Amino acid sequence: MGGRADLFMMAIIGILIIIGIISLLMRWYQKPIIDRSLNIPFNDYIPEHPAVDFLQSKGFEVMGGRIKIPLYFEVDHEDYFSRLFIDYVVTDEEGAVYLVKTAKKRLPLEWTGSSLRDRLLPYFLLYPDCAGVLYMDLNEREIRHIYFEWDEEEWNGYDS
Repeated sequence: MGGRADLFMMAIIGILIIIGIISLLMRWYQKPIIDRSLNIPFNDYIPEHPAVDFLQSKGFEVMGGRIKIPLYFEVDHEDYFSRLFIDYVVTDEEGAVYLVKTAKKRLPLEWTGSSLRDRLLPYFLLYPDCAGVLYMDLNEREIRHIYFEWDEEEWNGYDS
């Protein structure tokens, strides 16, 4: 009788292990593709905020909350520290991933090529796999889609 009990317990343990493995595989499979394929950090904590509601009303799914990207520079053996912030990471209906920057009153974005370069180029260079940057202005209730591509102009440093 003891052999049957051992066999029964081993069968139950085996079934539980198989269920656990299947559960882990299903959870991994159902995890958003952006978590698996893009090298973008995510902050799983998304506090309730009117910005989240506004993004959702425009058809975006908020995948991550505010992210701080620490930067370190060394100049002539002197250390300098700074950081970049991404307000949200979102996806659209097609699954494209966007970084979201929120408009700030104290630091408005000028809509010129040089201003866009200075303020947003670091995000495109850090995360080239993202589909673009969304610049969200809650006061104006608008979202602007910003995309980056290299210009076709000669850029080798020689005058033509």
